[in-house]
Amino acid sequence: MGERKIETIKCDLYLNRLIERRENGLIKVVTGIRRCGKSYLLFKLYYQYLLDSGIEASRIIRIPLDDDEYEELGESRRLNAYIKKCITDKGIWFIFLDEVQMCRGFESVLNGLNRRDNLDIYITGSNSKFLSTDVLTEFRGRGDEVRVYPLSFSEYVATYPEDKQDAWIDYYNYGGLPLILSQKTDELKSRYLIDLCRELYLKDIEERHKLRGDHVMDTLVNILASAVGSLTNPTKLANTFKSNGIHVSDKTIGVYIGYLLDAFFINKAKRYDIKGKKYIASPFKYYFTDIGLRNSRLNFRQQEENHIMENIIYNELLIRGFNVDVGVVERSERDENGRTIRKKLEVDFVCNRGNQRYYIQSAFAIPDNDKMQQEQKSLVHIGDSFKKIIVVKDRIKLWRNDEGIVIMGIMDFLMNPNSLDL
Repeated sequence: MGERKIETIKCDLYLNRLIERRENGLIKVVTGIRRCGKSYLLFKLYYQYLLDSGIEASRIIRIPLDDDEYEELGESRRLNAYIKKCITDKGIWFIFLDEVQMCRGFESVLNGLNRRDNLDIYITGSNSKFLSTDVLTEFRGRGDEVRVYPLSFSEYVATYPEDKQDAWIDYYNYGGLPLILSQKTDELKSRYLIDLCRELYLKDIEERHKLRGDHVMDTLVNILASAVGSLTNPTKLANTFKSNGIHVSDKTIGVYIGYLLDAFFINKAKRYDIKGKKYIASPFKYYFTDIGLRNSRLNFRQQEENHIMENIIYNELLIRGFNVDVGVVERSERDENGRTIRKKLEVDFVCNRGNQRYYIQSAFAIPDNDKMQQEQKSLVHIGDSFKKIIVVKDRIKLWRNDEGIVIMGIMDFLMNPNSLDL
């Protein structure tokens, strides 16, 4: 893999999140879409951190349950006996279990081990039989989640030998799954993502939920990919199916969307009434966890860079630990007959993290004042003092306009983890 070795990606963000949770008495559950680097984070980066901090290797029990060498530990009593045999004193021991769902009855093993105050336990788990969300649910109240995402753009650029603009073109086409870096040509990258999407992610979901021979899931993913970032709900989607000659209920669509969310294949952004301070039941926006997977579903044909940019901004905000909603601002206007009407304006993203809040618009380009007025219209009617930002594709110097709104380029936003505070 040469200069693009995955090993050069530090993933300091996630490593620090594990370090912060060290010995907190909870089971650390590393979640995320398959092939996003969960095992690498735990078994390589965090393992090395513990060694560097003075922990003896013999006190770190690492068990990759998907490895043939550990096949016999797929039975809970054997796994329990193996771990207990490794623990020879009352000092602190670290336990890493990868693909924990491959052990039948692992829940009882972990529940028992977690009662011992000298064990620090870390697990990953995701496949067609037992996805990571289930693992986390099983230990609600005793589990502490660390969510891992595909590479951010700044992580991707760190492995990329060409300039940032070339990296951006690659990134918005092929996304940030780590192994995409090992594919040397556009053809290989495209084939890797198409096969991965079909043969790993969707097959996992189909097998788990017994959807074999059911083409609804395939069609649903394609529809969501075509309309990424658009407001929709199961009823609207069912109508889209119907217009294409496929009759499926909105209830079924809702269930299938739930499967995609559980598998971390897509994420849902709820609508939030900013002035009313309440959530709106429907519709929602759906974004793909990896934009390369989205593009692969459309055979890399629908490349609307503005929608792709919006998806990438959304993912970046999640990576930084924000809760992200779609904002709605209501304002009164008079129509041509002088009657007062209520109009809803949309804010692309309302971002909350602790006591921080930011309002963000994704605008591909602002070529003139009319476009600026259009993009900032919802922001200027919010009426509070939280920071308001417009992110544009153009390479511009960051500036603040007369309304106090910050305008920055996509590169400045993505490359600086503190860009929202500039």
